[in-house]
Amino acid sequence: MDNEHESSKRRTDDIYSKSLRAGNRTYFFDVKSTKSEDLYLTITESKRRFNNDNGKFFYEKHKLFLYPEDFASFQDNLQATLDKISELNGGKEIVTRSELDEQREPRENGIPKAEQSKPDEEKPAGGFSDVSFEDL
Repeated sequence: MDNEHESSKRRTDDIYSKSLRAGNRTYFFDVKSTKSEDLYLTITESKRRFNNDNGKFFYEKHKLFLYPEDFASFQDNLQATLDKISELNGGKEIVTRSELDEQREPRENGIPKAEQSKPDEEKPAGGFSDVSFEDL
C-alpha cells in the first residue's frame, strides 16, 4: 500500500520547477510525471490582472503541455523562429529584459523623475504654498 501511495504522490508532485519573471508576466517551467512515470513539460504563462467589477486582482494563466516525443521538434521550431526574428530585425541583437529596464526612464511613485525636479525657486518653502484667505 505504501508503494502505491508513493507512486501516486510522485505523479502529482512536480519533479522540477523553474520560473522566469518577465515584466508583468511570470513563466513557469514544470517537469511532471505521467502514471507510467514518463516525464513531460508544462509551460505556464501567468499575468496579474485587475477585475474592475469586484476591485480585486486575479491571475490569468495559459498552459502548454509538451510531451517527450515532441521535445526535439519543438526545440528545432523554436530556434528556427528565433533565428527568423533575428533575420527580420536585420541581425540586430535582441534587447534583454535588464537592458530594457535600464533604458526606461526612472520613475518615483509612477511619475517620471524629470517631471518631479523643478528649480528651487519654483518650490514653495517648507512644502507649503502662499495662499491668502482672500484667494479662497
